[in-house]
Amino acid sequence: MATTQPAVRTGEELQELAKRHLWLHFARMGSYANNDMPIIVRGEGCHVWDEKGNKYFDGLSALFCVNIGHGRADVAQAGADQAKELGFFTNWTYAHPPSIELAARIAALAPGDLNRVFFTSGGSEAVESALKLARQYHKLTGHPNKTKVIAREIAYHGTTLGALSATGITNLREPFEPLTPGGCHVPNTNLYRLPEHMDPMDLAEAVAHRIEFEGPDTVAAVIMEPVQNAGGCFTPPEGYFQRIREICDHYNVLMISDEVICSWGRLGENFGAEKYNYQPDMITTAKGITSAYAPMGALIASDRVAEPFLEGHNSFLHGITFGGHPMAAAVAMANLDVFEDENLLDNVRTNEPLLRGMLESMKDIPIVGDIRGAGYFMALEMVKDQETKETFNGEECEELLRSFLSPELYKRGLICRADDRGDPVIQLSPPLIAGPDDFAEIHGVLRPILEEAADRMKVAGV
Repeated sequence: MATTQPAVRTGEELQELAKRHLWLHFARMGSYANNDMPIIVRGEGCHVWDEKGNKYFDGLSALFCVNIGHGRADVAQAGADQAKELGFFTNWTYAHPPSIELAARIAALAPGDLNRVFFTSGGSEAVESALKLARQYHKLTGHPNKTKVIAREIAYHGTTLGALSATGITNLREPFEPLTPGGCHVPNTNLYRLPEHMDPMDLAEAVAHRIEFEGPDTVAAVIMEPVQNAGGCFTPPEGYFQRIREICDHYNVLMISDEVICSWGRLGENFGAEKYNYQPDMITTAKGITSAYAPMGALIASDRVAEPFLEGHNSFLHGITFGGHPMAAAVAMANLDVFEDENLLDNVRTNEPLLRGMLESMKDIPIVGDIRGAGYFMALEMVKDQETKETFNGEECEELLRSFLSPELYKRGLICRADDRGDPVIQLSPPLIAGPDDFAEIHGVLRPILEEAADRMKVAGV
C-alpha cells in the first residue's frame, strides 16, 4: 500500500496555515495579525530552533515539563516499541502491563503510603480527579457535606471547571463563572511582601481560620503546590507544611499536594513533598512524568483514601479515556530510566546554588527586587524601587512585560516566562540536564535586557 509523505512546508506557508487554522492556548491571537507566530521545529538538549533556523535556550523546559531535555529519541522510541505490542487499551475496568508496571514504580517512589495511582491525560485532569475523589471519599465515610476546597490566592491549579474553582487567579476565573461551587482561598506564601505585623506561620493559621469560617463539616480538602508557580515561585516558610498537615488532621480534611510542576526532579527530589518533608493524602502530577514526550498525568492516593473504594460494590465513579495509555506509560518508564541512569536529581541538587547565584548576581540592576524559588524553578521579581519594593501598575506591566521583555527575550534567544499573575516576574525552569555553561548563557541574555528594562521604565538605583 502506497503511503503519502507529508508536504515539506516553507516557513511562510507554515505561518499562513497557523494563522488561519491553529488556535493557540492562552494567547492573544490578534497579536499575530501583523506579526509572525513563534514556530518551533526542532529541539536538542537545552535548545530549540524555529522554522527560520534561529536557536533558543529553552529556559522554561517548554512549560516546566521537558525535564530530560529535548531530542531524546530513545525515550520516544519506547512508545513506538510499545505500539507494536499494544497501541491502546483503556484502563476502564481493564488493565495492561505498561500501566501496571508504571503504577508500581510510581508507588515505590512516592512518599509514605501513597500506593494507588489513577492515571489521567494531564495536569488539570489530575487535579480534577483529586477534587472529585476527595468529595466521594467523604461521602463514603459518612461526611456528605464535605465538598469545599481551600487553595491559595494567585495559585494556578488547572483549567477544567473543578480545577478552576481552586485556581486563585481572578481574571482566569471571571470569563467562565459561575464555577463549580466550593472554591475558597487563603493568602499565599509571598514572603517578599509579607506585612510587617505578620509572622510567616500566620499564613498556615489562615487555613485553620478559613476552615472554621466555612464550617469544618463542609471542607473536603486543602490543595497547595510545594512551590507555588503563579505569582513567581513562592516557597513555604519553615514548618508551614507540617502545620498544614496538623490542621488537616484536626479537621478531617484531605491534604492534596499539587505537583504537576514540582514533581520529577524540578525541586531536586522526585516529589516536592519530600523536599519540604510533609506527607500529603494525595499528589497530583503530570508534565515531568514523561518529560512531555507523551501526554500523561496521575493522581497518587494514600491507602487510607483508597480503602473505602475497595469495599463491596463501591467504585470511584470517574474516568479518563486515555488515562494510563500504554504508549504514554512506556514513555514514562523510559523517562524515569533516564532520571536514574543519568543522576538528574543529583545534577539539580549540585547546581541549584549556581543557578540561584547567577540570578542573585543581577541584584545590582535597580529593577531587580526579589530572587526566589527552589531547585530548577526560580523567579526574579521586578520592582520600581528596590528599597520600598514598589511594584508596577497594570499599564506599566503591559509595557514592561508584553511590549518589551517577552518579545525581546525571544528575539535574543532565551525562552522564559515574563508574567504578572501577581507582581511582575521572570520565571526560569531549565531542563534538569542544565549546568554552569547553560546558566552563563542565560545570564548573557538576561542581564543586558534587564538593564535596558530598567532604563526603559526609568527605574534608577539607590
